[in-house]
Amino acid sequence: MHTVIGARQGGARRALLLRGCRIAGEIAAEAGRDILVGENGRIARIGSRLDVGPDVAVVEVRGALISPGFVDVHQHLDKTGVLRFTPNPSGTLQGAREAFAEYARKAPEEDVTRRAARTMARCLARGTTAIRSHINVDKDAGFNGINALARLRSEWADRLTLQIVAFMTPHPNQDLAWLESNIDAAVEQADAVGGTPAVAEDPIRYLDILFAAAERHGRPIDLHLDEHLNPERPLFDAVFERVREYGLQGRTVLGHASVLSALPRTEFERIRDRMIDLDIAVVTLPAANLYLQGRSHDMLPPRGLTRVAELIRSGVAIATASDNIQDPFVPTGSGDMLEIARWTLLAGHLRGDELATAYDMITKIPARMMNLGADYGIREGAWADLVISDCEDVSALVSAGPDCMQVFAKGRPVAAPAFPAMAAICALENVP
Repeated sequence: MHTVIGARQGGARRALLLRGCRIAGEIAAEAGRDILVGENGRIARIGSRLDVGPDVAVVEVRGALISPGFVDVHQHLDKTGVLRFTPNPSGTLQGAREAFAEYARKAPEEDVTRRAARTMARCLARGTTAIRSHINVDKDAGFNGINALARLRSEWADRLTLQIVAFMTPHPNQDLAWLESNIDAAVEQADAVGGTPAVAEDPIRYLDILFAAAERHGRPIDLHLDEHLNPERPLFDAVFERVREYGLQGRTVLGHASVLSALPRTEFERIRDRMIDLDIAVVTLPAANLYLQGRSHDMLPPRGLTRVAELIRSGVAIATASDNIQDPFVPTGSGDMLEIARWTLLAGHLRGDELATAYDMITKIPARMMNLGADYGIREGAWADLVISDCEDVSALVSAGPDCMQVFAKGRPVAAPAFPAMAAICALENVP
Protein backbone atom coordinates (compact mmCIF):
# COMPACT_ATOMS: atom_id res chain seq x y z
CA MET A 1 0.00 0.00 0.00
CA HIS A 2 1.09 3.53 -0.64
CA THR A 3 -0.08 7.04 0.09
CA VAL A 4 -2.40 8.52 -2.50
CA ILE A 5 -0.74 11.01 -4.82
CA GLY A 6 -2.68 13.21 -7.20
CA ALA A 7 -6.07 13.22 -5.52
CA ARG A 8 -6.16 16.99 -5.95
CA GLN A 9 -4.80 19.30 -8.65
CA GLY A 10 -3.99 22.86 -7.70
CA GLY A 11 -6.04 22.45 -4.54
CA ALA A 12 -9.19 21.43 -6.46
CA ARG A 13 -10.94 18.17 -5.70
CA ARG A 14 -10.41 15.45 -8.30
CA ALA A 15 -12.23 12.18 -8.92
CA LEU A 16 -10.31 9.14 -7.71
CA LEU A 17 -10.48 5.42 -8.44
CA LEU A 18 -9.30 2.94 -5.82
CA ARG A 19 -8.59 -0.17 -7.87
CA GLY A 20 -8.28 -3.71 -6.56
CA CYS A 21 -9.97 -3.35 -3.15
CA ARG A 22 -11.39 -5.89 -0.75
CA ILE A 23 -14.50 -4.37 0.81
CA ALA A 24 -15.05 -5.06 4.51
CA GLY A 25 -17.84 -7.56 5.01
CA GLU A 26 -17.78 -8.95 1.49
CA ILE A 27 -16.64 -12.51 0.85
CA ALA A 28 -13.05 -13.22 -0.10
CA ALA A 29 -14.07 -14.03 -3.69
CA GLU A 30 -15.02 -10.39 -4.16
CA ALA A 31 -11.39 -9.22 -3.89
CA GLY A 32 -10.52 -7.01 -6.82
CA ARG A 33 -13.37 -4.51 -6.43
CA ASP A 34 -13.04 -0.90 -7.52
CA ILE A 35 -14.39 2.18 -5.74
CA LEU A 36 -14.83 5.41 -7.70
CA VAL A 37 -14.86 8.54 -5.56
CA GLY A 38 -16.45 11.51 -7.24
CA GLU A 39 -15.33 15.13 -7.16
CA ASN A 40 -18.06 15.76 -4.55
CA GLY A 41 -16.34 13.43 -2.08
CA ARG A 42 -18.99 10.72 -2.34
CA ILE A 43 -18.74 7.16 -3.62
CA ALA A 44 -19.92 7.34 -7.22
CA ARG A 45 -19.62 3.71 -8.30
CA ILE A 46 -18.58 0.32 -6.95
CA GLY A 47 -17.72 -2.51 -9.32
CA SER A 48 -15.02 -4.61 -10.93
CA ARG A 49 -12.57 -3.22 -13.50
CA LEU A 50 -14.40 0.07 -13.81
CA ASP A 51 -13.55 2.15 -16.86
CA VAL A 52 -12.71 5.78 -16.09
CA GLY A 53 -11.50 8.73 -18.10
CA PRO A 54 -8.00 10.24 -18.10
CA ASP A 55 -9.07 12.97 -15.68
CA VAL A 56 -9.57 10.42 -12.89
CA ALA A 57 -6.63 9.63 -10.59
CA VAL A 58 -6.19 5.85 -10.39
CA VAL A 59 -4.52 4.22 -7.38
CA GLU A 60 -3.78 0.49 -7.32
CA VAL A 61 -4.36 -0.62 -3.74
CA ARG A 62 -3.44 -4.25 -4.49
CA GLY A 63 -6.01 -6.08 -2.40
CA ALA A 64 -6.12 -3.65 0.52
CA LEU A 65 -9.10 -3.90 2.88
CA ILE A 66 -11.52 -0.96 2.65
CA SER A 67 -13.65 -0.23 5.71
CA PRO A 68 -16.02 2.66 6.31
CA GLY A 69 -14.67 5.20 8.77
CA PHE A 70 -15.00 4.41 12.46
CA VAL A 71 -17.80 6.01 14.49
CA ASP A 72 -17.18 7.22 18.05
CA VAL A 73 -20.71 7.71 19.34
CA HIS A 74 -19.83 8.91 22.85
CA GLN A 75 -17.06 11.39 23.62
CA HIS A 76 -16.60 14.47 25.83
CA LEU A 77 -14.61 16.88 23.68
CA ASP A 78 -15.05 19.75 26.14
CA LYS A 79 -13.09 17.76 28.73
CA THR A 80 -10.41 16.19 26.54
CA GLY A 81 -6.78 16.89 27.36
CA VAL A 82 -7.30 18.55 30.76
CA LEU A 83 -5.70 15.78 32.82
CA ARG A 84 -2.70 17.76 34.09
CA PHE A 85 -4.97 20.59 35.25
CA THR A 86 -7.62 18.44 36.94
CA PRO A 87 -6.23 16.01 39.50
CA ASN A 88 -8.58 13.27 40.68
CA PRO A 89 -6.79 11.62 43.63
CA SER A 90 -9.75 9.37 44.46
CA GLY A 91 -9.99 7.97 40.94
CA THR A 92 -13.78 7.91 41.33
CA LEU A 93 -16.59 9.26 39.17
CA GLN A 94 -17.54 11.90 41.73
CA GLY A 95 -13.90 12.91 42.11
CA ALA A 96 -13.65 13.40 38.36
CA ARG A 97 -16.90 15.40 38.24
CA GLU A 98 -15.68 17.74 40.97
CA ALA A 99 -12.25 18.16 39.38
CA PHE A 100 -13.64 19.15 35.99
CA ALA A 101 -16.32 21.41 37.49
CA GLU A 102 -13.61 23.44 39.21
CA TYR A 103 -11.61 23.70 36.00
CA ALA A 104 -14.66 24.59 33.87
CA ARG A 105 -15.37 27.68 35.97
CA LYS A 106 -12.29 29.39 34.55
CA ALA A 107 -11.75 27.73 31.16
CA PRO A 108 -12.54 30.09 28.24
CA GLU A 109 -14.08 29.01 24.94
CA GLU A 110 -10.69 29.27 23.24
CA ASP A 111 -9.29 26.65 25.60
CA VAL A 112 -12.11 24.22 24.76
CA THR A 113 -11.68 24.88 21.03
CA ARG A 114 -7.95 24.22 21.07
CA ARG A 115 -8.14 20.99 23.05
CA ALA A 116 -11.14 19.63 21.19
CA ALA A 117 -9.64 20.33 17.76
CA ARG A 118 -6.44 18.54 18.73
CA THR A 119 -8.34 15.42 19.79
CA MET A 120 -10.55 15.55 16.69
CA ALA A 121 -7.44 15.62 14.51
CA ARG A 122 -5.95 12.64 16.36
CA CYS A 123 -9.19 10.69 16.01
CA LEU A 124 -9.42 11.45 12.30
CA ALA A 125 -5.84 10.35 11.69
CA ARG A 126 -6.71 7.03 13.34
CA GLY A 127 -9.75 6.41 11.18
CA THR A 128 -12.65 8.01 13.07
CA THR A 129 -14.78 10.05 10.68
CA ALA A 130 -17.87 10.63 12.87
CA ILE A 131 -18.08 11.66 16.55
CA ARG A 132 -20.98 12.38 18.87
CA SER A 133 -19.81 14.47 21.83
CA HIS A 134 -21.61 15.24 25.08
CA ILE A 135 -20.89 18.85 26.10
CA ASN A 136 -21.49 20.10 29.65
CA VAL A 137 -24.04 22.88 30.06
CA ASP A 138 -24.28 23.91 33.72
CA LYS A 139 -23.53 26.76 36.11
CA ASP A 140 -19.81 25.94 36.03
CA ALA A 141 -19.18 25.60 32.29
CA GLY A 142 -22.02 27.84 31.16
CA PHE A 143 -22.25 27.78 27.36
CA ASN A 144 -18.50 27.90 26.69
CA GLY A 145 -18.22 24.28 25.68
CA ILE A 146 -21.30 24.06 23.49
CA ASN A 147 -20.48 27.36 21.76
CA ALA A 148 -16.96 26.15 20.98
CA LEU A 149 -18.10 22.77 19.66
CA ALA A 150 -20.86 24.30 17.55
CA ARG A 151 -18.21 26.35 15.74
CA LEU A 152 -15.96 23.32 15.32
CA ARG A 153 -18.88 21.29 13.95
CA SER A 154 -19.22 23.84 11.16
CA GLU A 155 -15.50 24.35 10.55
CA TRP A 156 -14.80 20.60 10.35
CA ALA A 157 -17.86 19.65 8.28
CA ASP A 158 -15.73 18.95 5.20
CA ARG A 159 -13.61 16.44 7.14
CA LEU A 160 -15.52 14.98 10.06
CA THR A 161 -19.16 14.53 11.04
CA LEU A 162 -19.62 15.96 14.53
CA GLN A 163 -22.84 15.74 16.52
CA ILE A 164 -23.36 17.61 19.80
CA VAL A 165 -25.34 16.40 22.79
CA ALA A 166 -26.51 19.18 25.10
CA PHE A 167 -25.35 17.47 28.31
CA MET A 168 -27.43 19.30 30.94
CA THR A 169 -25.27 18.49 33.94
CA PRO A 170 -26.70 18.54 37.47
CA HIS A 171 -24.39 19.21 40.40
CA PRO A 172 -25.08 19.33 44.15
CA ASN A 173 -26.65 22.65 45.18
CA GLN A 174 -27.16 23.65 41.55
CA ASP A 175 -30.92 23.47 41.42
CA LEU A 176 -32.79 22.21 38.39
CA ALA A 177 -34.38 25.61 37.79
CA TRP A 178 -31.17 26.83 36.12
CA LEU A 179 -31.05 23.81 33.81
CA GLU A 180 -34.73 24.16 32.97
CA SER A 181 -34.42 27.85 32.13
CA ASN A 182 -31.35 27.32 29.93
CA ILE A 183 -32.09 24.02 28.23
CA ASP A 184 -33.86 25.48 25.20
CA ALA A 185 -30.93 27.74 24.29
CA ALA A 186 -28.55 24.78 24.64
CA VAL A 187 -30.66 22.32 22.65
CA GLU A 188 -31.05 24.82 19.79
CA GLN A 189 -27.31 24.36 19.17
CA ALA A 190 -27.34 20.59 19.71
CA ASP A 191 -28.17 17.44 17.78
CA ALA A 192 -29.44 15.52 20.82
CA VAL A 193 -30.49 16.06 24.45
CA GLY A 194 -28.54 14.40 27.23
CA GLY A 195 -27.93 14.27 30.93
CA THR A 196 -27.11 12.06 33.88
CA PRO A 197 -30.22 11.33 35.98
CA ALA A 198 -28.54 9.24 38.69
CA VAL A 199 -26.73 12.26 40.14
CA ALA A 200 -29.64 14.70 39.96
CA GLU A 201 -31.18 15.78 43.27
CA ASP A 202 -34.63 15.04 41.80
CA PRO A 203 -34.11 12.46 39.03
CA ILE A 204 -37.79 12.29 38.00
CA ARG A 205 -38.20 16.04 37.56
CA TYR A 206 -34.85 16.13 35.79
CA LEU A 207 -35.94 13.45 33.32
CA ASP A 208 -39.14 15.39 32.64
CA ILE A 209 -37.07 18.49 31.80
CA LEU A 210 -34.89 16.55 29.35
CA PHE A 211 -37.68 14.66 27.59
CA ALA A 212 -39.90 17.72 27.29
CA ALA A 213 -37.07 19.67 25.65
CA ALA A 214 -36.39 16.78 23.28
CA GLU A 215 -40.04 16.85 22.21
CA ARG A 216 -40.12 20.64 21.77
CA HIS A 217 -37.06 20.65 19.55
CA GLY A 218 -37.51 17.33 17.78
CA ARG A 219 -34.24 15.94 19.10
CA PRO A 220 -33.32 12.38 20.15
CA ILE A 221 -32.33 11.49 23.72
CA ASP A 222 -28.83 10.30 24.67
CA LEU A 223 -28.46 9.73 28.44
CA HIS A 224 -25.74 8.65 30.82
CA LEU A 225 -27.91 6.14 32.66
CA ASP A 226 -27.04 4.43 35.94
CA GLU A 227 -23.28 4.76 35.69
CA HIS A 228 -22.93 2.99 39.03
CA LEU A 229 -23.18 -0.48 40.57
CA ASN A 230 -25.88 0.09 43.19
CA PRO A 231 -28.78 -2.32 42.45
CA GLU A 232 -31.09 -0.39 44.79
CA ARG A 233 -31.53 2.68 42.58
CA PRO A 234 -31.79 1.94 38.86
CA LEU A 235 -33.79 4.44 36.79
CA PHE A 236 -34.60 2.32 33.74
CA ASP A 237 -38.36 2.15 34.33
CA ALA A 238 -38.64 5.94 34.65
CA VAL A 239 -36.82 6.30 31.33
CA PHE A 240 -38.95 3.63 29.65
CA GLU A 241 -42.15 5.40 30.69
CA ARG A 242 -40.97 8.66 29.11
CA VAL A 243 -39.68 7.01 25.94
CA ARG A 244 -43.16 5.63 25.35
CA GLU A 245 -44.97 8.80 26.48
CA TYR A 246 -42.91 11.08 24.20
CA GLY A 247 -42.73 8.67 21.27
CA LEU A 248 -38.94 8.36 21.34
CA GLN A 249 -38.77 4.67 20.41
CA GLY A 250 -35.76 4.16 18.16
CA ARG A 251 -34.44 7.61 19.13
CA THR A 252 -33.09 6.91 22.62
CA VAL A 253 -29.55 5.90 23.55
CA LEU A 254 -28.42 4.89 27.04
CA GLY A 255 -24.73 5.28 27.81
CA HIS A 256 -22.92 3.14 30.41
CA ALA A 257 -25.92 1.28 31.96
CA SER A 258 -23.33 -0.19 34.33
CA VAL A 259 -25.85 -1.22 36.98
CA LEU A 260 -27.23 -3.96 34.72
CA SER A 261 -24.23 -6.07 35.70
CA ALA A 262 -25.19 -5.68 39.39
CA LEU A 263 -28.83 -6.69 39.00
CA PRO A 264 -30.20 -10.23 39.40
CA ARG A 265 -30.59 -12.06 36.12
CA THR A 266 -34.38 -12.01 36.14
CA GLU A 267 -34.43 -8.23 36.63
CA PHE A 268 -31.78 -7.71 33.95
CA GLU A 269 -33.78 -9.83 31.51
CA ARG A 270 -36.95 -7.85 32.21
CA ILE A 271 -35.12 -4.57 31.50
CA ARG A 272 -33.42 -6.04 28.42
CA ASP A 273 -36.76 -7.14 26.98
CA ARG A 274 -38.22 -3.66 27.45
CA MET A 275 -35.19 -2.17 25.69
CA ILE A 276 -35.86 -4.44 22.73
CA ASP A 277 -39.58 -3.59 22.79
CA LEU A 278 -38.86 0.16 22.81
CA ASP A 279 -35.94 -0.07 20.37
CA ILE A 280 -33.55 1.55 22.85
CA ALA A 281 -29.83 1.40 22.11
CA VAL A 282 -26.91 1.15 24.57
CA VAL A 283 -23.33 2.40 24.50
CA THR A 284 -20.69 0.74 26.64
CA LEU A 285 -17.68 2.81 27.68
CA PRO A 286 -15.03 0.33 28.81
CA ALA A 287 -12.22 2.79 29.46
CA ALA A 288 -14.22 4.89 31.92
CA ASN A 289 -16.01 2.01 33.62
CA LEU A 290 -12.85 -0.03 34.12
CA TYR A 291 -11.08 3.01 35.54
CA LEU A 292 -13.78 4.58 37.73
CA GLN A 293 -15.93 1.72 39.00
CA GLY A 294 -15.32 -0.76 41.80
CA ARG A 295 -12.60 1.12 43.68
CA SER A 296 -14.30 0.57 47.04
CA HIS A 297 -14.30 -3.24 46.74
CA ASP A 298 -11.71 -4.95 48.94
CA MET A 299 -12.04 -8.25 47.08
CA LEU A 300 -12.89 -9.19 43.50
CA PRO A 301 -13.44 -5.63 42.22
CA PRO A 302 -16.01 -5.62 39.39
CA ARG A 303 -15.18 -4.69 35.84
CA GLY A 304 -17.86 -2.00 36.00
CA LEU A 305 -19.20 -2.52 32.47
CA THR A 306 -22.76 -3.32 31.55
CA ARG A 307 -23.67 -6.84 30.36
CA VAL A 308 -22.07 -6.31 26.95
CA ALA A 309 -22.06 -9.87 25.62
CA GLU A 310 -25.56 -10.73 26.81
CA LEU A 311 -27.06 -7.54 25.42
CA ILE A 312 -25.60 -7.85 21.94
CA ARG A 313 -26.36 -11.57 21.67
CA SER A 314 -29.96 -10.81 22.65
CA GLY A 315 -30.41 -8.34 19.82
CA VAL A 316 -29.98 -5.06 21.70
CA ALA A 317 -28.17 -2.48 19.58
CA ILE A 318 -25.00 -1.83 21.58
CA ALA A 319 -21.99 0.21 20.48
CA THR A 320 -18.71 0.98 22.17
CA ALA A 321 -16.97 4.33 22.37
CA SER A 322 -14.05 6.30 23.83
CA ASP A 323 -15.96 8.38 26.39
CA ASN A 324 -13.23 10.58 27.89
CA ILE A 325 -9.70 11.06 26.59
CA GLN A 326 -6.88 12.21 28.89
CA ASP A 327 -8.93 13.86 31.61
CA PRO A 328 -9.90 13.05 35.23
CA PHE A 329 -12.49 10.51 34.06
CA VAL A 330 -10.05 8.55 31.85
CA PRO A 331 -6.37 9.56 32.07
CA THR A 332 -5.41 7.65 28.90
CA GLY A 333 -6.65 7.51 25.32
CA SER A 334 -5.44 8.21 21.81
CA GLY A 335 -8.68 8.39 19.84
CA ASP A 336 -8.07 4.94 18.36
CA MET A 337 -11.39 3.12 18.04
CA LEU A 338 -9.65 -0.17 17.24
CA GLU A 339 -8.09 0.03 20.69
CA ILE A 340 -11.54 0.61 22.20
CA ALA A 341 -12.92 -2.37 20.27
CA ARG A 342 -10.20 -4.59 21.76
CA TRP A 343 -10.93 -3.35 25.28
CA THR A 344 -14.59 -4.07 24.69
CA LEU A 345 -13.97 -7.62 23.55
CA LEU A 346 -11.70 -8.37 26.52
CA ALA A 347 -13.54 -6.54 29.30
CA GLY A 348 -17.02 -7.25 27.94
CA HIS A 349 -16.52 -11.02 27.81
CA LEU A 350 -17.01 -11.35 24.07
CA ARG A 351 -15.41 -14.44 22.54
CA GLY A 352 -12.53 -14.78 20.12
CA ASP A 353 -15.00 -15.62 17.36
CA GLU A 354 -16.78 -12.30 17.98
CA LEU A 355 -14.05 -9.99 16.71
CA ALA A 356 -16.32 -9.02 13.81
CA THR A 357 -19.00 -8.15 16.38
CA ALA A 358 -16.59 -5.76 18.09
CA TYR A 359 -15.91 -4.23 14.64
CA ASP A 360 -19.65 -3.70 14.11
CA MET A 361 -19.73 -1.90 17.48
CA ILE A 362 -17.45 0.85 16.09
CA THR A 363 -18.96 1.04 12.61
CA LYS A 364 -22.50 0.21 11.49
CA ILE A 365 -24.15 -0.01 14.93
CA PRO A 366 -23.11 3.48 16.15
CA ALA A 367 -23.74 4.86 12.64
CA ARG A 368 -27.38 3.86 13.09
CA MET A 369 -27.46 5.50 16.52
CA MET A 370 -26.25 8.76 14.95
CA ASN A 371 -28.77 8.32 12.12
CA LEU A 372 -26.04 8.72 9.50
CA GLY A 373 -28.23 6.80 7.07
CA ALA A 374 -27.23 6.63 3.41
CA ASP A 375 -24.31 9.00 4.02
CA TYR A 376 -22.42 6.18 5.75
CA GLY A 377 -20.88 2.93 4.58
CA ILE A 378 -19.36 1.41 1.46
CA ARG A 379 -22.27 2.15 -0.84
CA GLU A 380 -22.92 4.37 -3.82
CA GLY A 381 -23.91 7.86 -2.71
CA ALA A 382 -22.29 7.64 0.73
CA TRP A 383 -19.48 9.93 1.78
CA ALA A 384 -16.10 8.43 0.93
CA ASP A 385 -15.11 8.18 4.60
CA LEU A 386 -12.77 5.23 4.32
CA VAL A 387 -10.07 3.33 6.20
CA ILE A 388 -7.70 1.51 3.85
CA SER A 389 -5.52 -1.08 5.56
CA ASP A 390 -3.32 -4.09 4.91
CA CYS A 391 -5.44 -6.36 7.15
CA GLU A 392 -6.88 -9.62 5.86
CA ASP A 393 -10.39 -8.98 7.18
CA VAL A 394 -12.27 -7.09 9.89
CA SER A 395 -11.37 -9.68 12.53
CA ALA A 396 -7.69 -9.05 11.85
CA LEU A 397 -8.33 -5.30 11.85
CA VAL A 398 -9.61 -5.54 15.43
CA SER A 399 -7.33 -8.26 16.77
CA ALA A 400 -3.96 -6.91 15.67
CA GLY A 401 -4.58 -3.74 13.71
CA PRO A 402 -2.89 -2.59 10.52
CA ASP A 403 0.79 -2.15 9.82
CA CYS A 404 -0.16 0.26 7.07
CA MET A 405 -3.25 2.46 6.94
CA GLN A 406 -4.61 5.40 4.95
CA VAL A 407 -7.68 7.36 5.99
CA PHE A 408 -10.01 9.20 3.62
CA ALA A 409 -12.40 11.86 4.91
CA LYS A 410 -15.15 12.91 2.49
CA GLY A 411 -13.05 11.75 -0.42
CA ARG A 412 -9.76 13.34 0.55
CA PRO A 413 -6.72 11.58 2.01
CA VAL A 414 -5.88 12.45 5.58
CA ALA A 415 -2.17 13.08 5.98
CA ALA A 416 -0.54 11.18 8.82
CA PRO A 417 1.38 13.43 11.25
CA ALA A 418 5.15 13.25 11.06
CA PHE A 419 8.19 14.96 12.56
CA PRO A 420 10.01 16.84 9.76
CA ALA A 421 13.34 16.21 11.48
CA MET A 422 12.71 12.47 11.46
CA ALA A 423 11.84 12.58 7.76
CA ALA A 424 15.16 14.32 7.08
CA ILE A 425 17.09 11.69 9.04
CA CYS A 426 15.33 8.90 7.17
CA ALA A 427 16.26 10.52 3.89
CA LEU A 428 19.91 10.73 4.91
CA GLU A 429 19.91 7.05 5.87
CA ASN A 430 17.98 5.99 2.74
CA VAL A 431 15.14 4.68 4.89
CA PRO A 432 11.91 4.40 2.82
